[in-house]
Amino acid sequence: MSDGFPVPLHHLEMTSQRPPYSITSRILARAEEIGEAIGRAEAEAVAQDLRLRRINRIRSIRGSLAIEGNRLSENQISTILDGEPVVGPLRDIQEARNAIEAYDRYQEWDPTNESHLLRAHEILMRALLDAPGRYRTSRVVVMGDDEVQHIGPPARRVPGLMAGLLEWLGGTEEHPLVASSVFHYEFEFIHPFEDGNGRMGRLWQTLILTRWNPLFAAVPVESLIHASQGDYYRAIRESSAQGESTKFVEFMLDAILAALQTPQVTPQVTPQVGRLLSVLQGAMSRRQIQAALGLRDRKSLRQRYLLPALRGGYIEMTRPGAPSAANQRYRLTALGRRLRG
Repeated sequence: MSDGFPVPLHHLEMTSQRPPYSITSRILARAEEIGEAIGRAEAEAVAQDLRLRRINRIRSIRGSLAIEGNRLSENQISTILDGEPVVGPLRDIQEARNAIEAYDRYQEWDPTNESHLLRAHEILMRALLDAPGRYRTSRVVVMGDDEVQHIGPPARRVPGLMAGLLEWLGGTEEHPLVASSVFHYEFEFIHPFEDGNGRMGRLWQTLILTRWNPLFAAVPVESLIHASQGDYYRAIRESSAQGESTKFVEFMLDAILAALQTPQVTPQVTPQVGRLLSVLQGAMSRRQIQAALGLRDRKSLRQRYLLPALRGGYIEMTRPGAPSAANQRYRLTALGRRLRG
């Protein structure tokens, strides 16, 4: 079993303890832009209240699980977080409960400590695997598009490869933005667990970034990865084809910068989106929303109201896989409900 990472077949072996990657001008530029964005975010959101931190935590969990096919909405994850019953696939609900516990506890862990990493996996995959928190003991094959995309290193090599990767992480002087991205890619290449590798890689990168700057505890990078899922997989494939993680590092820095620059950190809505949030009751069709807003122009509704609200994560479609469906409905997300008050 795998966690769905379409990593190509070959990857150049490391000739030293340092994983292969290059520092490009794009990486340097993104690191500088991220530094500036962090400064602005700290100035604007240093006093973030618990409500906003909770919203971003829900978005992180939902984004990471959705990449793996979990079908729960932000509203359902919010309900689980409140300890209330929710209707949904049992495995999806268990995955959400596990992720909530892991994200609640992850700042207790040292990203270079192997026992902490194994404990995190045990929590993330509890009741989902026979032996959570243990490295795989058999071959792993990742399938995609009905063909083999990646064959992980032999199971006997996993402990040594992970020890070397953690040792590099503990001793590198590389910038944490780069180091966390390199770790994330190399972790996925090793594929150390029977399942849960994708969500573990994303959790551990968040942990590394939070150790560098606590602001990242409230920056849902996972939701931006989910929004660019195709590019995420493409970056992994290109890095593996080139034998170094450079392309993946570039992708991750783009995603981190986007997460810092979106309203997810410091929510601000336009007057039009504010009006939309105020009239949305339950799940409503486009016609119902248009009537409630008193609008005549369908194009204006889409461009000035619906699209900005969808991009900001304030509303969601009931049928996201079929945006043009005749029975499409729109409803508030957890973020939208809390902004409306």
